[in-house]
Amino acid sequence: MDGSSKEEEEEEDRAFTNISLADDTDHSSRILYPRRRSLLPKMMNADMDVDAENQVELEEKTRLINQVLELQHTLEDLSARVDAVKEENLKLKSENQVLGQYIENLMSASSVFQTTDTKSKRK
Repeated sequence: MDGSSKEEEEEEDRAFTNISLADDTDHSSRILYPRRRSLLPKMMNADMDVDAENQVELEEKTRLINQVLELQHTLEDLSARVDAVKEENLKLKSENQVLGQYIENLMSASSVFQTTDTKSKRK
């Protein structure tokens, strides 16, 4: 046998499966059936597709979780800022009341801001 016919036989062996119809040792009773292609590569490709889909899904979930956590932290920061502004507002209101009362007291003590009775001057 030359090298090319040996390669042809190996190729043929890969393409067909021998199924014996009898227990005898002569190969005349064997029939060659086309070999079913292995499902393993398809299954592996399907598994890889599923793994790739799962990976994409996992990455998307991770991204969404991180986004939710970031938004929660932002909300907490904004909430703290609102509380601080409320406190500052109350403090400023209190100071404004004190200053308003002080100004009223100064005005009442000064003769320039005394109310004049217009009826008494006319008489």
